[in-house]
Amino acid sequence: MERIFDGPRDRVFKAFSNSERLASWWGPSGWQTENREFNFKPDGVWHYCMRCTDEKQGEFYGQESWGKAVYQEIIVPEKIVYTDIFAGEEGNSAGGMPVALVTMTFVENGGYTKLIISSRFASVEGLQQLMGLGVVQGCASQFYRLDDLLERLQQIG
Repeated sequence: MERIFDGPRDRVFKAFSNSERLASWWGPSGWQTENREFNFKPDGVWHYCMRCTDEKQGEFYGQESWGKAVYQEIIVPEKIVYTDIFAGEEGNSAGGMPVALVTMTFVENGGYTKLIISSRFASVEGLQQLMGLGVVQGCASQFYRLDDLLERLQQIG
């Protein structure tokens, strides 16, 4: 996936590397994220829960989705590499769910930032399983939320 954000690379990178900022936009519209653990360094863990708080989302209202990232490599403000894992409340891997190695590259481009995200799965089936869960739509929705955060940060300087 590739996406261009209206903001300098440092600001966009910080939206992924600062616990409060990340929790403020991560997850689809109508969901709130709670960071249970956030240790942004190689071998550090980000364990979080997304909860649907939007009653208009019908059967999704009240649902929780737990996830965990284990950071492999961090080059500020250029690159984040992590293992993305579906997890339970205790942080244990959710059996039967795909695991991905995610590489995020942040490219400065005249006040804008191009984010390039590459995900590697152990199998085609794992990728297809994730696609079936609506990851493309979810990412699009959460990136609109990131746009809103970057706009607010721009206004306050």
